Amino acid sequence: MAEPISLNVPARDPRIALQARLQDAPAEHAEALLDAYEVLQGLHDCGAFDLLRGALGSRDKVLGVAVGAAGSPQSIRVIRNTLLLLNMVGEIDPEVLKTITQAGPQALKIMVRQPEPPGLWRLIKDFLWNPDFRHGLAAVNTMLEVFGRRLSDAHRAN
Repeated sequence: MAEPISLNVPARDPRIALQARLQDAPAEHAEALLDAYEVLQGLHDCGAFDLLRGALGSRDKVLGVAVGAAGSPQSIRVIRNTLLLLNMVGEIDPEVLKTITQAGPQALKIMVRQPEPPGLWRLIKDFLWNPDFRHGLAAVNTMLEVFGRRLSDAHRAN
């Protein structure tokens, strides 16, 4: 009868492999480690670690204050308003928003360069003959019209 071959595999200690990787890490990641040390030193210099230690030491009190503040009516309104604003911005076509965000700074530069308010004749002339002025006025008019309609709808709903 055949006898089984005994196989004695030594138990592998995962700590030895981790220790070897840990010893090689400073050489392999020297630049990243130096950057991390700089970040840590910056946090230490500005007192961020002291703040974190204090927060950890009084975490029950900090958590109580945070929960109390989050449950206030003002905080709930802030959260709801933030979500509504995010939804509104999400509804805007990026190209339209790009046009608005580029026009704003350009208009402010022009306004700063001419500190004197335009005269009545200039406003009438722009209104009658400047197509850009009329286009902008129509855009503002449309915005006010839609806003007014929404206000009327909200008033009728109440």
